[in-house]
Amino acid sequence: MATTAQLFEEPFDADEYIERLAWRTPGGGSKGGAEGFDPKKLLEEFENHIEELKQLDERIQRKVEKLEQQCHREAKEFAHKVQELQRSNQVAFLHFQELDDHISYVATKVCHLGDQLEGVNTPRQRAVEAQRLMTYFNEFLDGELRSDVFNNPDKIKEAADIIQKLHLIAQELPFDRFADVKAKIASKYHDLERQLIQEFTAAQRRGEIGRMREVAAVLLHFKGYAHCIDVYIKQCQEGAYMQNDVFEDTALLCQRVNKQVGEVFSSPEMVMAKLIQNIFENKLQAHVRETLETRPTELEQYLKNLYDLYTRTTALAAKLTEFNLGSDKHTFLSKLIKSIFSTYLDSYIDMEQQYLQTRSASILQRYYDSKNHQKRPLGTGSIQELKERIRQRTNLPLGPSIDTHGETFLSQEVVVNLLQETRHAFQRCHKLSDPADLPKNAYSIFLLLVEHLCVDHIDYALEIGLSAIPSADAKTANLYFLDVVQQANTIFHLFDKQFNDHLMPLISSSPKLTECLQKKKEVIEQMEVKLDTGIDRTLNCMIGQMKHILATEQKKTDFRPEDENNVMIQYTTACSKVCAYVSKQVERVRRSMDGKNVDTVLTELGVRFHRLIHEHLQQFSYNYMGGMLAICDVAEYRRCAKDFRVSLVLQLFDTLHALCNLLVVAPDNLKQVCSGEQLTNLDRNLLHAFVQLRADYRSARLGRHFS
Repeated sequence: MATTAQLFEEPFDADEYIERLAWRTPGGGSKGGAEGFDPKKLLEEFENHIEELKQLDERIQRKVEKLEQQCHREAKEFAHKVQELQRSNQVAFLHFQELDDHISYVATKVCHLGDQLEGVNTPRQRAVEAQRLMTYFNEFLDGELRSDVFNNPDKIKEAADIIQKLHLIAQELPFDRFADVKAKIASKYHDLERQLIQEFTAAQRRGEIGRMREVAAVLLHFKGYAHCIDVYIKQCQEGAYMQNDVFEDTALLCQRVNKQVGEVFSSPEMVMAKLIQNIFENKLQAHVRETLETRPTELEQYLKNLYDLYTRTTALAAKLTEFNLGSDKHTFLSKLIKSIFSTYLDSYIDMEQQYLQTRSASILQRYYDSKNHQKRPLGTGSIQELKERIRQRTNLPLGPSIDTHGETFLSQEVVVNLLQETRHAFQRCHKLSDPADLPKNAYSIFLLLVEHLCVDHIDYALEIGLSAIPSADAKTANLYFLDVVQQANTIFHLFDKQFNDHLMPLISSSPKLTECLQKKKEVIEQMEVKLDTGIDRTLNCMIGQMKHILATEQKKTDFRPEDENNVMIQYTTACSKVCAYVSKQVERVRRSMDGKNVDTVLTELGVRFHRLIHEHLQQFSYNYMGGMLAICDVAEYRRCAKDFRVSLVLQLFDTLHALCNLLVVAPDNLKQVCSGEQLTNLDRNLLHAFVQLRADYRSARLGRHFS
């Protein structure tokens, strides 16, 4: 293997290098296996290669020494050149300083000479200008304008400059001596001003931006410059309103004109502000007046138009803030909007209240008319009303209850309509009210919603529902009040949602929040009182119906059958009918209520149901088979009680079932049973009362167990 310096370039691996050398040596590798290996040849090859490496190292060392000598020689030459360059640079720097001093000296002389020339030339120019103006003034004094500048239409720009200066001079002259010439100059001044405006107008029609810019620059020093801007603004609007949408047309017009005014006028922001002011005070104000002051006979349309116009105007103003209108463009645009709508916004909330009052009353009246219902006045103080209120708070039969034929007098459609009208009113109130008056206005709308939805509709339906609840001893009872509860609950959820979604954002940071929450709390409490009263009386009616079923279906002989060996029924007919009725009412309660209210009402119903059965069982005397039948009845009542899904009710019926066991237990075991787990905590008198119901109470002398 030839030995060269390239073999040792990075990355170099000594082990790999030795392996490669051994592999290339005949007999030094593993090609022929253990027999083909010849260590002598490998040793000889390594010794020869070491000699080659030594020779290579010597060659490289000589080359390094040669390069080092060359490097030292070139370094000395470079240092010598740098020294020469430094000396040359010092000489050049000295020459540069001398030249800089000389240039400064010449520049000072030139500036001094320039100041002297300017001091001589400025008075000379003023004198020439004064002489020229005096020449033109003499022409006006003689009454004959001979100069070409006044007679050549192409030199109108120069003539304008001259006449503007003469006009200023003429104003300083005494009137009695120069009245005639002053009049001639003023006449020519106005004539040129008119010609320039005409030229500007013609250039605008031709779309010659450059010519418009030139004429506007000349007119800038004339009194008619403002008139020029007015003409420009008027002409910009010609043909701009063709889409029958004044807001869209205005936005497009301002966008087009904004590009042009910067090229024509020296103060484009002033021109744009004047254009927008002109549009607001003329086009927009006329459009608003035409739409609103030809007031629709319906307040609804007027309010919709006002909201739409104000919304679109504020949206247009937001677009116009993109343009340069001066330093305080937001205040400027706000004042323009206020100038248009202030009259209408001052009376807005009164009209909103009037509309809501009328519209809500109309929605309610239309609903009652569709039901052929004449709304009853409540709380009139009449004897009939007094009797009705007494009947509601007691179960005294003061006369027949009102038959509503199953009608709840609550309508989700009516509620949705009322809430929708109020939601629109809140939206208008948010947009059209002054920020300082917003909470107060929103509160007034909320009060109208409370009046018509909560008082005139929900509260009225609750009053009618209460008056329709039959007395507890009625033989037949259609308990529609639970349907009223269900619908009232749904409606109030909708009312609460609107309160949170639409009213709260308007009043959340004002003192009116407390008033609104207090009012809402009062409304809820009033309705809860009536709902509680109605539910209580409805539960009384349910218990009354159960009592009626038991009174008509349960016979004295049910629990003292004559043939004790021939009793085949599992439970009595009265028990079957009561359980069917209870299951139906439990299902109605679950449909009518939600959340914890279901458990609360079912708990109360279950407790009253247990009390009824407990008192009912104590009305009979029981032989052994009668006691077994009573136990079967109570077991069926307990199975029915499971539908309540209330642990207290199930516990009460478990205890009652244990009490019924006292009717059939053997006399000798009676004391042991009374001490059982379920009965040990009960009053001894209660246990004694149940044992007294047994037919063998006296014959078996069972009273001794309680003495």
